[in-house]
Amino acid sequence: MENEPGVYRRELLKGSTETLLLSLLVVEPMYGYQLVREMGRRSSGYFRFKEGTLYPALHRLEKEKLVVSSWGSSPSGQNRKYYHITEHGEEKLDSMLQEWNRFAAAVNLVAQPRPQPS
Repeated sequence: MENEPGVYRRELLKGSTETLLLSLLVVEPMYGYQLVREMGRRSSGYFRFKEGTLYPALHRLEKEKLVVSSWGSSPSGQNRKYYHITEHGEEKLDSMLQEWNRFAAAVNLVAQPRPQPS
């Protein structure tokens, strides 16, 4: 039973991975490790992406034409594969975030306790 919160977190992450990645890439193109680091930073360590989650998700986003990739130099001079959101990706992200907001509001309506009558 004590592992359930971790299992639940992984399941929630599975359904949110693409939205989270697009949300980072709409700000600026990033390479894999940069995405992992930024995801951890912005979530105060809540999200810890692993390669087995990150790269399959990026490949799905590429296949759907939501992101494109290109090789470029990192600030340290190393060649990195950078991922860039496409116009179609930005439109999809807007739609995903609208649906997420509706979903979160509906969950909160059901899950949050109502104040007890006085």
